[in-house]
Amino acid sequence: MMPNSLLVVAKQPAPGQTKTRLCPPLDGPTAAALYTCFLRDTLDIMRHVPAVQRVIGFLPPDAAGYFHALAPDMALNPQRGSGLGERLDQLLTDALNDGAPKAVVMDSDSPTLPAAYVAQAFALLDTHEVVIGPCTDGGYYLIGLRQPQPRLLREVTMSTPFVVRDTLALAAALGLRAALLPAWYDIDTVAELNRLRVDLLTAPAGVAVHTRALLATLMLR
Repeated sequence: MMPNSLLVVAKQPAPGQTKTRLCPPLDGPTAAALYTCFLRDTLDIMRHVPAVQRVIGFLPPDAAGYFHALAPDMALNPQRGSGLGERLDQLLTDALNDGAPKAVVMDSDSPTLPAAYVAQAFALLDTHEVVIGPCTDGGYYLIGLRQPQPRLLREVTMSTPFVVRDTLALAAALGLRAALLPAWYDIDTVAELNRLRVDLLTAPAGVAVHTRALLATLMLR
């Protein structure tokens, strides 16, 4: 039997194209380096979720070499589609059609996300058709399914404060039982970056080790 599938959406970092909402105060190369740390910490989170196949859904299409070098222990699947919802649907549908009983896709912008939340997503899919990890900004850091649900991803407008609300409403309209994980946050804005800095002051040493190390050097400047 195929294992469950845990996927992450990721982009190859590029100065001037990565985490631009953090510029300023960061410059382009520093923002790209910070996202590289987010990505490395996210991959570590995935490695702490047991009994899953780990897959990087990557962009751009020619970045397979970069991601293979970054995480040779993980499978790769290029993202396809014109919008985020379409790309998420493609990744989840590929995994489920390949035989995974459950598939969960997560973001790469939440380096302090507890791995236990991700593991809990798979457990909740025993009794629900959909599981969502809500972000404090109204989006989600994770969505998981037992069967392909193209409408749930393609018919919700992404990158708004209402993504979770709209997804839950559509799930109800489709007759799907949905479960919510505890809320967490991703880092897109300066305010969220500042929250991350504060949280890392008291977080256990093993949390977000790559991000923590880079932020320590930035705070010394």
